[in-house]
Order: sequence, then C-alpha cells, then structure tokens
Amino acid sequence: MNTTLEALDLARALIRCNSVTPADGGALSTLQGVLEPLGFVCHRLKFSQDGTADVDNLYARFGTGAPHFCFAGHSDVVPVGSVDSWTTEPFGAELRDDALYGRGASDMKGAVACFASAASRFIARHGDGFTGSISMLITGDEEGPAVNGTSKMLSWLADHDEKLDSCLVGEPTNPTRLGEMVKIGRRGSLSGKLTVTGIQGHSAYPHLADNPLPRMIAMLSAITSETLDDGTDHFQPSNLQLTSIDVGNEATNITPGEARAAFNIRFNDLHTGESLHQWLREKFDGVGGEYTLDLHVSGEAFLTPPGDFSTLLAGVIEKITGVQPELSTSGGTSDARFIKDYCPVVEFGLVGQTMHKTDERVELKDLADLTKIYEAVLEGYFRPDATAG
Repeated sequence: MNTTLEALDLARALIRCNSVTPADGGALSTLQGVLEPLGFVCHRLKFSQDGTADVDNLYARFGTGAPHFCFAGHSDVVPVGSVDSWTTEPFGAELRDDALYGRGASDMKGAVACFASAASRFIARHGDGFTGSISMLITGDEEGPAVNGTSKMLSWLADHDEKLDSCLVGEPTNPTRLGEMVKIGRRGSLSGKLTVTGIQGHSAYPHLADNPLPRMIAMLSAITSETLDDGTDHFQPSNLQLTSIDVGNEATNITPGEARAAFNIRFNDLHTGESLHQWLREKFDGVGGEYTLDLHVSGEAFLTPPGDFSTLLAGVIEKITGVQPELSTSGGTSDARFIKDYCPVVEFGLVGQTMHKTDERVELKDLADLTKIYEAVLEGYFRPDATAG
C-alpha cells in the first residue's frame, strides 16, 4: 500500500466545508473519502436527542488486532462571526504568508488532517504486516452541546466490542508555539443557577415584603469568601466565578420578589460534581430562606498520570520541535472528559492563539511538524523496539 495523504491538501478540503455545529457541510464525507482507500473501515454514526439537532459522526478503523490506538477530534467549527472582519473568506482555505487561513484551521481541522496524513504514512510502510489497529473518532458535536457526539460514539464502540487501548486528542493545546504543552488531564466544570425567592413589595414598607436580595448577597458571599483549595501536583487551584446577578427590576421603589444568580466552578481532582453540590447546599442552607439551585456538570476533573504514553509523546515532540513540553491540566473542557472513562487519553495539537477568532490560521510548518509528531508517535507506540534510542 503506497498511498499517502498530504496534510495541507486535506486540511484545505476540510476547511472548505461549512461545518458550523451542528451542520456537517460535507467534512465527514471528505474525510471518509480519503480514509477508505487506505483500508479504513468507516462507520457513520448519527445520533439525536430531544431538544437537540441530529449530529453526524465518523468512526474509522484500520486493522482488527491489538493494541488499538485512537486519534480523536472534531470536524465541527464555531460560527465565523462578522464576515466583514475577516481578511480572507472564512471557508476559503486561503494560503498567505506561509499560513493556512480559515475557520477550523487550528481548532481542529488542521489536526484531523495531520491524523490522516500520519496514519497514511505509517500504513504505507507497515500496513501489510500490521497486527494492531489505528482508528479515528471524529465527532460533529464538540463545539455544540456535546450530547450527540463523542459520548454516544463511545457507547456505540462499547456495544460493538470496540476496545480502545490509548487515545490522542488533537485539540490545539499549545499557547504560542508548537511543542509547548501536552494536556494530561482537565479540570471539571460545574455551572450553577441560584434563585432566591421572596415577596415583592414597596421599598417604603419593607415589613410588608420579603426582599430576597440580602439573602442572595449572603449566599454568594458564603461561596466566594473562601478558597476552594490550593491546587495539587498536577492541577491549579479550583476557582469559582460569578457570571450573572439579576432581579429584572427597573423600578427604584419596589423590592423584588425573586433574585437570580449564575456561577461557574472549574475544579481539580480534589472535588467532584457531587461533593461541590453538597458544599453549595451547606453554604446556602446556612443562610436560610427559600431558594432553588440548578446545577449542571459538563465534565468531571480527570488525570492521566504521567507514564509511558505521555513520555513517548513528550520525547517525540522535543525531538521534532526542540521544545520540551509542559504536561498540563490547564484550560477548559474537551471531549477527553468522555474518553478517559474508556482508556488513557492525552491531548496534543496545534497552536491555539487564533482559534475561534477572525482570521483563524495555522502555520504551514506547524502542519508539517504535527504530522511528523503523530507519525513518530505511531512508530513508537507500535514498534517501540525499532524506535528505541
């Protein structure tokens, strides 16, 4: 098998697909169209859920044996915003100043193209005698509600006896330069909505009303006045941020009947969503009064402890880029929060400086180097004796 893929050509083809969540725009068909000739068996997995749009996803696997190495990522992108603020056509995949421009260039169609290119090179050399498996788990729902994508794909894999041994997610993990950072975990995220109920009344007659604002102020003070923790060996301290306080009251002579607040907690592995729920209840109950609390945990904190997998990836990165990467758990959530329940997972992709911005772009050299890194990871993972030293 001699066919290999050029990451740049595939990245341009993917960027030209208008795949703003939940639309696919032909991105997955484009990817499937280049993977199947390499010998990948492809499954299109469409999932739906009440209140959300149907989402198309792609699972592609080369080989049937173990170990099974998976590349995971997404083909969907965020909206382009004001087209007039772009200096290129957002889905034009224009080449300029040694960079590739377009929505999804860095987050993360570029990395998906590097997945495929690296796999094609590995297969061209070793495909005939290869006894393991290489797969790609590509969702169209990462930038959206993330309910009809990776989590349901993983359940489908489990139902069909598809076992993953290791996974590399291609999110743009590097702040400013390729090679700076590998993610070996992520903080959890809990969003809360607090509603404190009282009795509306005239501000001149407070004894005839029940103003909920003093209680809300006390409740919010109770959860913001203390430090959640001081961090751990691999995680920064957890933090709580108030994101909204609102009573919807434009009159100065009325005390409101209801006050609402919203907050978000990014937490490390000293906490869980449930333990934070109990902590919040204790604080709010300590103030007293009628209230309701709605919580949503979009992901629990997790850590893939440094070991053979992260050591392999870090060594390859340093060899190719000359940069020793930091093993980090910083930043927001990613689909790795679902994958960690199935196999060890780490994240490494392109530079994220322009992700979600106008004129999103990736340096052409970074595309080439990321392909080399992914290719070298496959070599080291499947042929450690041949690549040692």
